[in-house]
Amino acid sequence: MRLGVFLLKRLLHSIFVLLGLSILIFIIARVMPGDPARLALGPRAPEWAVQRVRESMYLDKPLYAQYYYWLKDALHGDFGESLVTRRDVATDIKEFLPATMELVLFSGVIMAVFGILLGAISARYSNTWIDNVVRIGSYAGVVTPSFVFAVLFLLIFGYVLHILPSIGRISSGVARPPVITGLITIDGLFTGHFAAVLDALKHLIMPGVALALGGMSQEARITRSSMSDNLRKDYIAAERAQGIPERVINLKYLLKPSLIPTVSILGLDFAALLANAFLVELIFNWPGMSRYGINGMLRKDLNAIIAVIMVMGLVFIVVNILVDLIVAFLDPRIRLGAERSK
Repeated sequence: MRLGVFLLKRLLHSIFVLLGLSILIFIIARVMPGDPARLALGPRAPEWAVQRVRESMYLDKPLYAQYYYWLKDALHGDFGESLVTRRDVATDIKEFLPATMELVLFSGVIMAVFGILLGAISARYSNTWIDNVVRIGSYAGVVTPSFVFAVLFLLIFGYVLHILPSIGRISSGVARPPVITGLITIDGLFTGHFAAVLDALKHLIMPGVALALGGMSQEARITRSSMSDNLRKDYIAAERAQGIPERVINLKYLLKPSLIPTVSILGLDFAALLANAFLVELIFNWPGMSRYGINGMLRKDLNAIIAVIMVMGLVFIVVNILVDLIVAFLDPRIRLGAERSK
């Protein structure tokens, strides 16, 4: 019951957040310099054709009226027509979003597993050469942009060593599995197309690792710092005095409370992968939503810009709710505090 009330409150808050985000991005997109109708049709298009496009997008009406018509259509799942692809934006999102989600999920798993693992190893062997290597690597990973890793991986593993495919989601000679979720690896597992799964994983390695390294380095640093702080707590000293093996202390009593700050930052980093993916998708010619959104911004494709940012906002909200639930599971004090407040 308490969980249901919590989720209901967060969902109500999320509605207002999305509404505010839609107003903000709608205004920003509309006041950007340039005429989207003219940009869509080109400089040689006759004025009557440009005016027709303006009328179809309600650009000839006041800003509040434009937002009203957009919101009314958006609530029915109609985000308008893209000026670049000449298709419904909802259709474009449906086509491009699974590719980005597959890349982001793959990167998120790498970021979480290896970030926590490296942080725990670094804390376990604190002030040794292992700790120093992990810390230096973490600093380098945090300050280096994802596209730098992407270019390096492409040059080394794609063009010099030729051990990984360089572009796209799947090789041209491999049959794609039937579409269920739009994620090739998941659809391939469901339908038994294991050759497609293997090939898709090879295509995911370079862009996925390049995108994950920054967040992974940050999670490693936060996990190490949190575990090092908790190692000095009285309850750890008491458990050691009772003769509990060090391995049990680290895994059962130390790691779980130390993951609370890591999970909080991990959720934000995971959601931020959507926004950070556009350069990686451009470098590897990945047919994802982030690249679609950047092309829309460059061409001032208003409907595409707003839809992409709204999808990203929705992902942020969902991830934040999941992070709150995970943190409440990891820290009983949060659950007990919520119960007392009620």
